[in-house]
Amino acid sequence: MAEGSDQEKTEAPSQQRLEKSREDGQVVQSRELSTFVILMVGGTALWMMASGLGQTLLHIVKGALQFNPGIARDSSHVMAQLSNQFFEAAFALAPFLGLMVLATLASPLMLRGWMFSTKALAPKFDRLNPLSGIKRMFSSQGLIELVKALGKVGLLGGVAAWLIWTNLDGIFSLSLETPSLAIQHMGDLIGKIFLTVSGTMIFIVALDLPYQLWSHHNKLKMTKEELRQEAKESEGDPHLKARIRSQQREVARRRMMSEIPTADVVITNPTHYAVALKYSEGKMGAPRVVAKGADEVAARIRALAAEHNVPLLEAPPLARALFRHTELGDEIPATLYAAVAEVLAYVFQLRHFQQEGGAYPNAPTSLPVPPELDPLQATP
Repeated sequence: MAEGSDQEKTEAPSQQRLEKSREDGQVVQSRELSTFVILMVGGTALWMMASGLGQTLLHIVKGALQFNPGIARDSSHVMAQLSNQFFEAAFALAPFLGLMVLATLASPLMLRGWMFSTKALAPKFDRLNPLSGIKRMFSSQGLIELVKALGKVGLLGGVAAWLIWTNLDGIFSLSLETPSLAIQHMGDLIGKIFLTVSGTMIFIVALDLPYQLWSHHNKLKMTKEELRQEAKESEGDPHLKARIRSQQREVARRRMMSEIPTADVVITNPTHYAVALKYSEGKMGAPRVVAKGADEVAARIRALAAEHNVPLLEAPPLARALFRHTELGDEIPATLYAAVAEVLAYVFQLRHFQQEGGAYPNAPTSLPVPPELDPLQATP
C-alpha cells in the first residue's frame, strides 16, 4: 500500500519542477483568453477606425474603377496606379494590423509573462501517431474542449443573431443612403456588433482560465519518490553528505589535537570535560580555547597534554562553564577573566618552580565562576 501511494502524483510541484517546465515551454495556456483579447482589441479598433478606413477604401475602389481610354494601353501607368493604391491601402490598414499584432503578442504575457523557449518548437513525432490522436480525442481533455466549443458556438451565435435581429432596420436603411454615408454607418454597425459579440466571451474566459490553471498545476504534480529523487539530486545523497560531515569532523579533531602541545593549561572536570587554553601576551586580548572535548575526546586531550608536559588543572565548575559557553578559537568570556587569571598565575608559578626550584605552588581550589555559567548550578 505504501509503495503504491509513493507512485501516485499527490504532491505539489517543487520550485525546481516549475522552473524546468517553464524552460521546456510547458506553461499555462488559455486560448480563450488570447482569443478574447484579440477580438476585443480588433473590435474596438474597427469601431474607432471604421469611418476613416471606410472613406480611404472607398477612394481606392473609386480610383480603381475609373476608366481612362487615353492610358488604358499604357502598362507602366497601370502598374504605377496599382502600386499607389496598394500602398494607400497598406497605410490605411497599418494601424489596425499593428494593434492586432500587439494584442497577439501581449495576450500570453497577461497569463505567464515573457518567455522564450526553443524546446517548445522541437518536433514531436509521437503526435503523428493516429492512435495517440484518437486517444486524445476521446480523453477527458478532449471532452472538455468539445463542451467549450459547443458553448462558444451557442453563446456567440445566439448573441450575434439577437444583435442582427435588433438592428435589422439599421441594416436595411443602408441601401437608401449614399455610398459614402452607407460605408461609414455600416462600419460603425459592424464594429458595435463585433465588439458586443466578442465581449460575451468574457464568460467563457471566466470559466476556462481557472480550469487551465488547475489543469497545469495538476499535470506538474509529483510522486513522493520523485520528490525524494529530486532532493537527492539537488542537495546530494544524504549518506554521502553524512560521510563528508564525518570526515570534516575528523579533520577538525586532528587539527584541534595538534594545538594541544602548544597550550598553556588543560582544565578538566576531572574526567568528563577537558578544555585547553592558550595565552600569548601582546598577541591575544584574552586567553583562547584551542581544544575542548567530552568523554573519549576529553581523555585524548588529557593524554596528549600529559605527553607534552602541558599542566592539567582539575577545576570542574570552570571546565563545565568553558565547555558550555565557548567554541574552538573563541576568547574566554569576560565573566571568567578572574577565574582564568588565577589559573594562569598558578601555571606561571609552576613553570618558575620547574625552572628555578623553590616552594611548590598550591593549585587554586575555589575559583570565582559565576553560578549562571555553570550548567550544574544555573537555574532553568
